[in-house]
Amino acid sequence: MRGHMPSSPSIRTENLSIHFGGHAAVNNVTCAFHPGELTVIVGPNGAGKTTWFNLVSGQLRPSAGRILLGERDISRLAPSERAKAGIGRAFQLTNLFPKLSVLENVRLAVQSRARQGGRLFARAAALTGLTDKAMHYLAETNLTGAAALLASALPHGDQRKLEVAMLLAMEPDIFMFDEPTAGMSVDEAPIILDLIARIKADTSRTILLVEHKMDVVRALADRIVVLHNGELVADGDPGEVMALDLVREIYLGVGAEEVA
Repeated sequence: MRGHMPSSPSIRTENLSIHFGGHAAVNNVTCAFHPGELTVIVGPNGAGKTTWFNLVSGQLRPSAGRILLGERDISRLAPSERAKAGIGRAFQLTNLFPKLSVLENVRLAVQSRARQGGRLFARAAALTGLTDKAMHYLAETNLTGAAALLASALPHGDQRKLEVAMLLAMEPDIFMFDEPTAGMSVDEAPIILDLIARIKADTSRTILLVEHKMDVVRALADRIVVLHNGELVADGDPGEVMALDLVREIYLGVGAEEVA
């Protein structure tokens, strides 16, 4: 179904599987992703979407198969090593520091990217450039006014935005978003979607996104991958994939008119 992509894959899985007891939560999934492409991974609850994400970002180790970053096999790397290699995972891998300010949270991410470790309380003069860069990412996420607040004091939607600011500060090549608008109000969600759209505008980046909401899928997807019972059952252009009878039957357990 998919046409030829001119660039080499930035990340791919080959025959990726994980078993819990006798159950195959992800079963033999082979899929490649390219720079400049936003792929939405969909499927009903229990389809294996988050488990597959956890395999790619390193929270889980595969029972079989490989994960390749370019030509490098990263299947056994820890999540921190994958982050250093350019994989950024939002909302589940990212941890906020609740007792630090919003600015300090983002500055830590900037320092990590700059390989300066946790020297959070280094001399102010040495941190000026890092602070300026952190403030840039707060401006990008509309959090400048909250810079001095503790992360724990932010409402849920702003905590989500802070996680995106920290992810942006890490400057990954591959962005992974797991239901980025979950729990957000109707007013808050467009801010996150606009941020993702701006990330997508940089064609050197690869974006993988797990999502249930069809308006989000329609707004952002260049491509849809459908998982069902741990297996890849469809992969291609959003319109073509959502028109498949199989996808209409299984997608979130809803009727065809809801995915049309």
